[in-house]
Order: sequence, then structure tokens, then C-alpha cells
Amino acid sequence: MAKLGKLTVGIKNKPTIMGIINVSPESFYKNSVKTTRSKISQTVRQMESDGAQIIDIGGMSTAPYLKTTVSEKQESNRITKAIKIVQNISNIPISVDTCRANVAKDALENGVEIINDVSGLKYDKNMPKTIEKFQPSLILCAYSKKIVSSKHVIETKRLLQESINIAKSINISKNKIIVDPAIGFFRNSGTGFPFTKTKSNWVERDVTILQNLSSIKNEFPLLVSVSNKSFLGKLTGKEDPRDRLYASLAAELLSLTKGADILRTHNVSATKDILSIYKKLAQSIRKGL
Repeated sequence: MAKLGKLTVGIKNKPTIMGIINVSPESFYKNSVKTTRSKISQTVRQMESDGAQIIDIGGMSTAPYLKTTVSEKQESNRITKAIKIVQNISNIPISVDTCRANVAKDALENGVEIINDVSGLKYDKNMPKTIEKFQPSLILCAYSKKIVSSKHVIETKRLLQESINIAKSINISKNKIIVDPAIGFFRNSGTGFPFTKTKSNWVERDVTILQNLSSIKNEFPLLVSVSNKSFLGKLTGKEDPRDRLYASLAAELLSLTKGADILRTHNVSATKDILSIYKKLAQSIRKGL
């Protein structure tokens, strides 16, 4: 188990739902983009009502295949504005999705207790120092600045361990660490950042990781984020992310059976439904019914 802010996660057979709000118009899934006070407020209230227990706010898209870089100042301004809006209407824990130290610092100074770093503390050399000062809960993704081999499971476990070691070196308690195998961030090429370049087929990589989540999971709770992502589009032939709901739910359900503790999703209500069914079925199996 671990703490995401004040929320306990990783309790056996009690997965957690994290809702996604992007305040970055560049994001790949346009339905997730909310940039006005009214839209952010409405979305947070709806997500919380639908079953989200955490809200993850992103101020810059990290889709590897898009050119989405914005300045640190712009990313920070977007996120800070959204944080204040959410805090004004809800006590739901807020996670900030950033790999930049200055953006993380601004978020933490505004009361955020969770940083979701898709680079696993490796992209920005100043991030570990910032994290050490504030001691937030961390979501650490598998990431490398170098090209990795096609040994998908081995490489993912290695990269996660590197990030765990960084967190431990700055005195982050193990009960504040969540790991994420970084579905969608391993590519052969791209213009976005940060992403890990792999020698092999990136769709194959994501599928292999999902199939082997149980062997990747270690002592830390596992977060999986597959919602509407491009590998699902490749598998189903659905080019528009808005057409990938059913594929997303199938991948999320598989992730639950393989040990996922947190599902990060654009589709909170639908994910809550599969979570309810999963809990009932898992309970029946345990009872031998």
C-alpha cells in the first residue's frame, strides 16, 4: 500500500480511479481538454460523482507523436489556474502531471501533494532536488533518455527500479511511491517529449507489458494508463481517439486482472462500471461460486 496525498492506494481488491483533466489544448484526446473555470469545475464535479478518487491535471501534452512543447511558464500558469479552481470546489486529491521541476515546484507550493512524472525523475536534472524539498507522493514512469532493447519486460523493470532508486536517494518514503509502466511512451520515433525510444515495434511493446503486468508489479502499487491511447487505435483500426472507449475498457479490465491498483482514465463513469463488475466477479471466484 501507499499514500497518494491523504488517499491510501494499493489495497488488495480495491482499485482506485484517477480522472484525467488536461488544460493543454494540444492534448491528443480533445474530450479531455478543459480550459475554462466552468468546464474544469463541471468536469471535476462530474468525475467525483462518477467515482474518481484522484484528479490528475496536465498542462502540456506528452504524446510522443505530437509536437506539443510549450514554455515552462505557460505550463505552470495553466496548471496553477486549474489547481486553484479544483481546490475551490472540492477536497479531492490532486496529482500534477509534469516532468519539469519549476512546474512541480509551483504546484507543490499551491498545496498539491502528488507529482506524476512521466520521466520518472530523469528528464529534468532539478526535479529530484525539488521533490526532496517538498516530499510529495510520486508516480514514477518507466523512462530512458537512451534507446532501449526489445526485452520489454526486463527493460521496463530496470527503468522503474532506476527511478525508485532516485526517489529513495532523496529520502522519499517507500509508502509514497507508485509505479507506472508507461503505456504509450515507448516509440520508434517522435517529436514530443519525453518518450523512450525503442528498437522494436511500440504496439508490441505496450501489448507485451499489459500481458505481463503481474511480473512487473513489485512492492509498490501499480498505476496503469491506457485510456484512448494510440496502441488501441492500431489494434482496432480506430484512428480517432474518441472511438476507442470499448478498447480502453477491455485493456483496463485486463490490467485489473494482472494486478493494477490505479486506473488513470478519461472515462471515469465507464471505468467505474467495469471496476464494479470486476470486484463482484473476483469476489465470486474467491468464494468458489
